[in-house]
Amino acid sequence: MSFEKDDKVVLHDKHSEFDGETGTVTQVIESMFGEPTYTISFEDGQEVGIPQDQLEAADEDEA
Repeated sequence: MSFEKDDKVVLHDKHSEFDGETGTVTQVIESMFGEPTYTISFEDGQEVGIPQDQLEAADEDEA
């Protein structure tokens, strides 16, 4: 599933301080291999270069 700017998503990255948190897609960049990477904004910061497979659409009640 691909995401668009302003979509609410949950990050799944055990190496990130934002693992399991809901954030907002602020930027979508297509890599040179044609795969999108995302910048996600959270309440306390942001993560850059997140691959699609580490994101899950947030439930309406989580957003």
